[in-house]
Amino acid sequence: MSNYNYPEPLEDLDRTINLWAQLKTETGADGIADKVAEIKSLIAEKLAELRALPDDPALRAAEPDDLPGIRALRPDGARRYWTELPRETFRDRLAGALMGRFAGCVLGSIVECWEIEKMERWAAYLGDAFPPADYWSEAERPQDLKYRTSLRETFTRSKMDGVPTDDDIIYTQLGMLILEDYGPDFSLDDVGAAWRKYLPHAATAEGVALRNLHAGLPPAQAAAVDNPFMFWIGADIRSDPWAYAAPGWPEKAAEFAWRDASISHRRNGIYGAMYFSAVISAAFALADPLKALEAGLAEIPADCLLAREVRWALDTAGDIKDFREAREAVDSRYAGMHRIHTINNAALTVWGLTIGGDDYSKVIGETVAMGLDNDCTAATAGSVFGAAYGKDAIPEHWTRNFNNKVYSYIIGKPQFALDDMVDRFTALAQQVLAGD
Repeated sequence: MSNYNYPEPLEDLDRTINLWAQLKTETGADGIADKVAEIKSLIAEKLAELRALPDDPALRAAEPDDLPGIRALRPDGARRYWTELPRETFRDRLAGALMGRFAGCVLGSIVECWEIEKMERWAAYLGDAFPPADYWSEAERPQDLKYRTSLRETFTRSKMDGVPTDDDIIYTQLGMLILEDYGPDFSLDDVGAAWRKYLPHAATAEGVALRNLHAGLPPAQAAAVDNPFMFWIGADIRSDPWAYAAPGWPEKAAEFAWRDASISHRRNGIYGAMYFSAVISAAFALADPLKALEAGLAEIPADCLLAREVRWALDTAGDIKDFREAREAVDSRYAGMHRIHTINNAALTVWGLTIGGDDYSKVIGETVAMGLDNDCTAATAGSVFGAAYGKDAIPEHWTRNFNNKVYSYIIGKPQFALDDMVDRFTALAQQVLAGD
């Protein structure tokens, strides 16, 4: 892709320095501490210079962070499909979206970021199908905890009793709590207050923002200080609750997502959240994942990198026949991009939906098989699918062990009931759609 020409990574630089310092200590060399201090000082100096390099002004102008600026650069499109909530239709599709999200996430979680070859070897060892057509029969390191809460073995089909914890799931729960605690007019400051109240820990951009909040930075600055992860997928995975609360109203769903994403992300990191919130919101009304993927582009700047790459993914979808072709195309186009980035994973999410069509098992199985951040991509693809087609389109073997329980590491909220989440999001959607 012409937009990026990544430098060669500095592989294991800190490890190499430490190993040589240890060896020289063991051989009795003098001046080791001074030399290591000199290296650290030089690295700090050069890192400061790297961070101070100016951004491309034309690209920056095409990628604003403020909502009026973003909206001014959107293409034409339908901003709203539903003015009233079709309650029974929505409840069916909402249940589908939640279950679709949860099943996709759970399938991908214990092979998160595995390479295709490793997943193939694991499937062959277990005798499981690949791409997966059901949950994994066993987990590697079964007694390890995911997110300090759920055993890895509880993500398997024989050990599952309820939806185990994952950040792709708790941020859906957290978004619901934000809307309930502060209402549809919640502010960025409210998001900051909720994070301090409910989040015990976080990773990458969310971890930086949470640390900055606890250090006393205002929410408007939490994403901007010491945050090299601001274009990664973290805000994207928080998209769903905003769509569930603004179904058939992609403009409002994207606005909610913008408020939330701004605490931890900038530019394409924010747009990823806005785009997929708009996609899921549109899917409720359009009942067609492909039409929803097109519709979501109306809520982000037309010339931002994410919009360009989503259009490329949609334009080339007919040529991408399976998980292997999808991954090869992404690796070629985005060579050097981190595996947890918004853009490369967005392309895989698009192709998971286009390859799978109206077959839910194929959607999430192919998406997980693509690798990269595959619990996130499968969760989002599953949410779009469920919002478009409803709960009956999701085969029962994906949901039979949910048992109306959704676990959480949110402070003070260790478990949610799935049917209660449907009720609560329905109430929120009625409030939002009636409020304008």
